[in-house]
Amino acid sequence: MLKLLVTGGAGFIGSHFIRYILERYPEARVANLDKLTYAGNLENLSGLERDPRHTFIQGDICDADAAAPPLDGGVDAVINFAAESHVDRSILESGEFIRTNVVGTHNLLELCRRKKVRRYLQISTDEVYGSLGDGNAFTEDTPLAPNSPYAASKASADLLVRSYFRTHGFPAIITRCSNNYGPNQFPEKLIPLFISNAMNAMPLPVYGDGLYVRDWIHVRDHCAAIDAVLRNGKAGEVYNIGARQEYPNLEVARRILKELGRDESLIAFVEDRPGHDRRYAIDPAKMEGRLGWRPRIAFEDGLRETIDWYRSNPEWVAHVRSGEYLTYYDRMYEDRGRTLSDR
Repeated sequence: MLKLLVTGGAGFIGSHFIRYILERYPEARVANLDKLTYAGNLENLSGLERDPRHTFIQGDICDADAAAPPLDGGVDAVINFAAESHVDRSILESGEFIRTNVVGTHNLLELCRRKKVRRYLQISTDEVYGSLGDGNAFTEDTPLAPNSPYAASKASADLLVRSYFRTHGFPAIITRCSNNYGPNQFPEKLIPLFISNAMNAMPLPVYGDGLYVRDWIHVRDHCAAIDAVLRNGKAGEVYNIGARQEYPNLEVARRILKELGRDESLIAFVEDRPGHDRRYAIDPAKMEGRLGWRPRIAFEDGLRETIDWYRSNPEWVAHVRSGEYLTYYDRMYEDRGRTLSDR
């Protein structure tokens, strides 16, 4: 039986990963620890509330009293998705990013080391590498050069993870992925923001000249890559995950508008954000050559599917934007006589 602790499992990527694992491994058991901040949404896990293979625990990775109990029964691996991840928010106020991404990771590493966890995956980001010029791509040997407080906090966490492997022989692995997209993504992120705004004939805010390039990967391809690393990755290694699908933000906006039948006059160029990285691109050759993983979803197909999901789930977007989703857990457990405050 595969027993996992997933932190941040009510977020976008974490919730998709839990679904992926439970679909692929019927015998799996997943404990899901999530603080339920603005980006943690239990509606992302709708349908799993009665699945005995999935246990939700509201808790903060910075709190040892909350994070330790899920480890007490023994787990095969810990996958740490828990993070503050919105770059713009980190520019406005970075303190919570340092707390969650650095202090929280350190707390989790210490707990896992003491509990003798056999495998630990740190889910990081390509943003730790900084900005690229034309023609090259990030490899696992690219020096870290973060340019935003968010990226710096993730790079700091990565260095802590590396130090635990080197100092303690702790069985940790780091993955760094390019920009994810797909259903259920929090609508502050570029693609869901553009989709929801276009659906409502609202302006699509494009930073600067719109020529900032990102390497886009569908969240299901990312989940499959994490699974490959979980099964066959080597402790102490870094694995870059990308789909070799680079598009400027302006092109993404145009594709979304075309798919939704909206005019490009909705594109609104806005003042650039500080420290904006010009281009990200991942070289996933190590994943492909050593672990046999390759992305399967073409950007055109994945974007169309994502647009269709947001079209079909306007209530989800409305709940997130209104904050109503924060009461979802209580509603989910009303028939059992329990609320979030009881747990």
